[in-house]
Order: sequence, then C-alpha cells, then structure tokens
Amino acid sequence: MVRAYLSIGSNLEPEKNLRTALTELRAQFGEITVSPVYRGPAVGFDGLDFLNLAVGIDTDIEPVALNDLLHALEDRHGRRRDVPRFSNRTLDIDIVLYGDRVLKGPGNLELPRPELKYAFVLKPLADIAPQVVHPLSGKTLAQLWQEQARAADSSLQPAGDL
Repeated sequence: MVRAYLSIGSNLEPEKNLRTALTELRAQFGEITVSPVYRGPAVGFDGLDFLNLAVGIDTDIEPVALNDLLHALEDRHGRRRDVPRFSNRTLDIDIVLYGDRVLKGPGNLELPRPELKYAFVLKPLADIAPQVVHPLSGKTLAQLWQEQARAADSSLQPAGDL
C-alpha cells in the first residue's frame, strides 16, 4: 500500500460536490484523511471562487489507474471535458503525491503535481501531512508552506470542514 495525496476543488455547487466526492472516496478507500476546506480565487481564468481541500488515501492502485478512477469520479459528477481546461468545474481531483514517485503519464498525470506551488494545493496538504517530504525538493510540506507563506500574502481563506 502507498499513501497518496489528492487535491480536490470545486467552484460549481462546491459544498455538494466536495461532500459527494468524499463519500465516494471513503467507499473506495475506507478511512481517509481530510484537510480543512479553503476558499480561494480561480487560478488561470476568471471564474467563481473555489473551495479546495486535500485528502490522504492508502491504495495499491497504480498511479495511471488511480488517475483514471478519479477522472471517472469527476465525470460522474458533471465534469465537462469539452470546455477549456481552465474553467469553472463541478469537481477537480488531482493526485499530488503518490509515495515518493516521480513520473509523467497520460491524462495530465504528473507526480509530484506542479500545482503544489499554489497555496490552494499546498496549504491543505501541509495541514494533513506536514512531515511528508517532497520527492524533488527534499523539503517537507510544512517547510514548503512556511516558505510560501513568507514570500507572498495568500488570498486563501479558511472555509471550515466538510
């Protein structure tokens, strides 16, 4: 089994879609670790604010198959793939870390996920896995968050728990 960390976001009916995603992830993986929820602006396009959180799962599903499973979950909840990649969405689930694996694969799979540079991905992960080491930088998620928090004022706002 490998510990994988997911970033989950939504800006269309976000509370409903995030709750449903967590329910499905629990049904698939059993006990999961869930971060607090954060509200932040859309990144890469003009859109509604997103609610974002991170989840830790234990899995024996290989990264490409896990990515396919997560895309299917997104699709079941109205994720549209016929619109620009950076647009409003019901559900966006990315594998951010998969153990200490480094790889690029189909379906925009990249480990570790480059979006770790954004507060909306890094802060929730640092909340639930502060001692996890980034496989490329060698720094813990807590160290990466401290560096980012010092470097720029985050527009991320706590939004509670789901």
